[in-house]
Amino acid sequence: MSVLGRDKILGMIPHAGAMCLLDEVLSWDKDSVRCLSRRYRQADNPLRRADGTLGAACGIEIAAQTMAVHGRLTAGQGGAPRPGYLVSLRDVRLQDALLDGAAGPLVIGAQLLQGDGSGATYEFAITAEGRTWLTGRATVLFGAVR
Repeated sequence: MSVLGRDKILGMIPHAGAMCLLDEVLSWDKDSVRCLSRRYRQADNPLRRADGTLGAACGIEIAAQTMAVHGRLTAGQGGAPRPGYLVSLRDVRLQDALLDGAAGPLVIGAQLLQGDGSGATYEFAITAEGRTWLTGRATVLFGAVR
């Protein structure tokens, strides 16, 4: 059972329409979040290649959206959302070249390693039906780039 559905997610992150690749927030607390994506399999996924395939590295975008949702959930009610910029990826491991082989929904987990008002670092993993498809670490900086 989801904690938040797609309509709520769409109101929390800047990704609109088909570009929002998350369907549900399954659970969250101050240090972690788990989301679910069925939309990655949709033909209208804007990250699909011209030949219709979906590269596994596109999972990084899905993980980044999960981190954005976590940031909004933990920010509280005060103030407007601040833009975040993915500035670093480390230890990314792709278990396959394509995400198309994943049979079920993707479960995306993100664990906050450290964060403050200027940025955050997360460890993330994407699994489907017990198989890990993608893991890594990402750093996001908040605010405007000059």
